[in-house]
Amino acid sequence: MCRAAGAPPRILPPLALMLLAALQQAPIKATCEDMSCKTGFPEDVHSAVVSRSVHGGQPLLNVRFRSCDGNKKIHFGSSEPEDFRVGEDGVVYAERSFQLSAEPTEFVVSAQDKETQQEWQMKVKLTPEPAFTEASEKDQRKIEEIIFPWQQYKHSSPLKRQKRDWVIPPINLPENSKGPFPQELVRIRSDRDKSLSLRYSVTGPGADQPPTGIFIINPISGQLSVTKPLDREQIASFHLRAHAVDVNGNQVENPIDIVINVIDMNDNRPEFLHQVWNGTVPEGSKPGTYVMTVTAIDADDPNTQNGMLRYRILSQAPSSPSPNMFTINNETGDIITVAAGLDREKVQQYTLIIQATDMEGNPTYGLSNTATAVIAVTDVNDNPPEFTAMTFYGEVPENRVDVIVANLTVTDKDQPHTPAWNAMYRMTGGDPTGRFTILTDPNSNDGLVTVVKPIDFETNRMFVLTVAAENQVPLAKGIQHPPQSTATVSITVIDVNESPYFVPNPKLVRQEEGLMAGSMLTTFTAQDPDRYMQQTSLRYSKLSDPASWLKIDPVNGQITTTAVLDRESIYVQNNMYNATFLASDNGIPPMSGTGTLQIYLLDINDNAPQVHPKEATTCETLQPNAINITAVDPDIDPNAGPFAFELPDTPASIKRNWTIVRISGDHAQLSLRIRFLEAGIYDVPIVITDSGNPHASSTSLLKVKVCQCDLNGDCTDVDRIVGAGLGTGAIIAILLCIIILLILVLMFVVWMKRRDKERQAKQLLIDPEDDVRDNILKYDEEGGGEEDQDYDLSQLQQPDTVEPDAIKPVGIRRLDERPIHAEPQYPVRSAAPHPGDIGDFINEGLKAADNDPTAPPYDSLLVFDYEGSGSTAGSLSSLNSSSSGGEQDYDYLNDWGPRFKKLADMYGGGDD
Repeated sequence: MCRAAGAPPRILPPLALMLLAALQQAPIKATCEDMSCKTGFPEDVHSAVVSRSVHGGQPLLNVRFRSCDGNKKIHFGSSEPEDFRVGEDGVVYAERSFQLSAEPTEFVVSAQDKETQQEWQMKVKLTPEPAFTEASEKDQRKIEEIIFPWQQYKHSSPLKRQKRDWVIPPINLPENSKGPFPQELVRIRSDRDKSLSLRYSVTGPGADQPPTGIFIINPISGQLSVTKPLDREQIASFHLRAHAVDVNGNQVENPIDIVINVIDMNDNRPEFLHQVWNGTVPEGSKPGTYVMTVTAIDADDPNTQNGMLRYRILSQAPSSPSPNMFTINNETGDIITVAAGLDREKVQQYTLIIQATDMEGNPTYGLSNTATAVIAVTDVNDNPPEFTAMTFYGEVPENRVDVIVANLTVTDKDQPHTPAWNAMYRMTGGDPTGRFTILTDPNSNDGLVTVVKPIDFETNRMFVLTVAAENQVPLAKGIQHPPQSTATVSITVIDVNESPYFVPNPKLVRQEEGLMAGSMLTTFTAQDPDRYMQQTSLRYSKLSDPASWLKIDPVNGQITTTAVLDRESIYVQNNMYNATFLASDNGIPPMSGTGTLQIYLLDINDNAPQVHPKEATTCETLQPNAINITAVDPDIDPNAGPFAFELPDTPASIKRNWTIVRISGDHAQLSLRIRFLEAGIYDVPIVITDSGNPHASSTSLLKVKVCQCDLNGDCTDVDRIVGAGLGTGAIIAILLCIIILLILVLMFVVWMKRRDKERQAKQLLIDPEDDVRDNILKYDEEGGGEEDQDYDLSQLQQPDTVEPDAIKPVGIRRLDERPIHAEPQYPVRSAAPHPGDIGDFINEGLKAADNDPTAPPYDSLLVFDYEGSGSTAGSLSSLNSSSSGGEQDYDYLNDWGPRFKKLADMYGGGDD
């Protein structure tokens, strides 16, 4: 027979069961003592005794399963999964909190092999623990006297068996007793009080420990009493210890443990955990659908009727469609539906008044309390979207995209902005090419028909779309889409003026370069897609022509050349020349289109090869330092290399001094033929011929600088200067330029001197009106008008009559006088006699001024110290203009300036 190792007894006390579940014992390992082992439950019915009040998650018992093969993977199940759950280790747990009824609770535990799917079953029967009855309480109250056991210790007989201490039954004391107090509970007495004087005492919580003073004992009589009413909800039991000692304090008896249980009274009403309970239930739920659970607690003993609650629904609001839409499990508080017809669109919320009553719901003796249960009816997709019209209309201009052409409106009775209300639109026909899409407006739930691909009016003038509306979530079971969930959309395409387009675009033309101006190249025309519009033919114009080679006929699009086509032009890239043309119509509004003409230019041999580089350097002696030259040709193969190099026959000195050898198709070497060539710059003509058909050749001048070289073959510094380009002709030209520059400078100096003389002469004969001295003189005071005639006339006197500067009074000195401070002594300028000719007078004055070291420069104001005491020429009024004017030559006055030139014209003009 096979037995589970370490299996518990068939019936375990509740405390042992709880300890067993807490320890989480390892899975049962079965061993087979003989070959007759049978896998399965060892018994058909398993009975266990548990407490009346069961809490969710509480372990109740451990089922035994016999497995002959220890590797089997067994899965346990329960026939009442909402109440009991069986773990993988065989421990049965309570799935929720509930009260066991007086009758045994039965359910089936099954075991299934995960591999073979074989199944075994066993019935489990749970019996609640018996509760205290009034008869048992009376029996407890009959114990009025507790006697310490008498123990005789005879040392002569150590093997004599001693009498065991008594086990005192608990004392049951009802709570909230009305007294009188102190109330006697029990009398404690020892058998030895007959021979000894004893003292009794009690210790423990409620006696000498907090809360102290609840229980007292008479030390002489041993009477144990309670001093006040007890409250079971505060302390359910007291554990005291009674002691008996003699007058000397010696222990006479072993202490006795006294347990006082406080018997519960129904003195507490049920209290709901929440005053308002919120729950939800989907609309359309079937009867029996779980909604929510309300829970109340009672501070009284849950193992008695004082703490056994029962629930019921007092009222329901609103009462439609039925006043009893819900019911409640009177023991667990589970609220479930009992009637069909929950419709969120009609009633969105129900309010229930729930009552909890203790004493197992006894309306006469039980205490009650109420709470509110608010049940919201949640929405399900039981209303499909319906179009507000069977046909919608819209229009769209052709070639437009991202345009909303129609607005589809629907109605949905479900809760707005939920998956059961949000609409999705699907096109079921009329758009095989996918030119339209339908977006959903998240706020209004409308369908926005949008164009996503351009439409050509000349191809499609109208579209008729078939559209179906659905929700984001499927409809509830049993609900079908009505015909109103489908609609048609009629969309009209509007013709607009479209841009003309060139065919082909771009257009490629192959043409040999060198095509002369005025030649017809090609015809480049466009097409107008608007076949149903009344408009004239297209007009053509040139939009881009980088080299200005082409022109286009505005009517027929014929392109002709205006210049020679040159493949070697900078505007040609990779033999390709691009020009852009414009075609315009006269529609409303006018439209235009562009086209690109690509001209692929074929090369002709229209360019002769040239030498590169144009300058080279070599030594004047015959050394292995030949000049490498390269032939370049703008043309391409076959009109380019290989090239032929040769020297011309004339002049004869070229072939006599030089020789050329081709080293490759594009390169040649030029070297000296003679042993020595004088240093200098030589122009060597080279004839280069390409390989084109016909050939093209040219004579290129190569400027060769022949210089003196050092041992390394490098030109010396002097020769480098010569080689830099300063030949004989250049030096002569430079010298001529220098000479011309010197002559120009000399002429400029002479002209400046003559101009200074004329300016000085002009200043001497300046009009009084233009005398700048009148403008720069400073007058210290304005004077008193006509009466202020006190002038210092000494300033007009001759130098010999003027008093020294040192004695002049301060404040009357002229600003154009010499300063009064000490000055170096220079010889006094001699006073020349007054000449008869004013020109001689002026020249003499200039010479005196030039020789005077104290004279100011030419560009400063001259200071004249002496005006003169008189004029040797006499008064001007005595001059007779007719006496000798005709005989005198006044031509010299022309050199004195424009003012004297006018005077010379007046007096020297003769009869004129």
